[in-house]
Amino acid sequence: MKNQSNLSKNTFLILFLFSIAVSMQSCKQEEKEIVVEKEIVVITETPEYFLLRPEVEKAYGYSHAVKIGNAIKISGAVSMDDEGNPTAVGDLGQQMKNCYADLEKILNHYGCTFDDVIVENVFTTNMALFLENAGYRNSIYTKQFPTGSWLGVKELAVTEFMIEIELEVHKSE
Repeated sequence: MKNQSNLSKNTFLILFLFSIAVSMQSCKQEEKEIVVEKEIVVITETPEYFLLRPEVEKAYGYSHAVKIGNAIKISGAVSMDDEGNPTAVGDLGQQMKNCYADLEKILNHYGCTFDDVIVENVFTTNMALFLENAGYRNSIYTKQFPTGSWLGVKELAVTEFMIEIELEVHKSE
């Protein structure tokens, strides 16, 4: 009986201390509760589209570049003339140079250079030939190389295209 009485006292003591701790905790939470109201401002930026070869791009259904805020996405450049005909057929090295020449025109339109490029993705139908010519990129990216991927693909939009290069740019203000 004495053990049962001690057990009851101990149980009562534990419950009593627990209830005090809970009530003190809830008091502390109420004291520390601070309500902060923040105003969220959403700035909507209108996309700025750029067509390098308007007739060709309208015929194929794409814009060569779009700028929103400081971000610029540039569609893959291929080696073509102003009418959309493939150039430098069979010469991957020259096709690569032609791609970079078109990309530079687009970068210049937005007041950028290759130093502003943060992502470069290369698609090629002949990875071995691309790797033989990849050193040309050293003359394009003179400060640092962007991130990106090099992908070997079965084919591009037109059979004669051997390489396509797309870019993402961050324009510093």
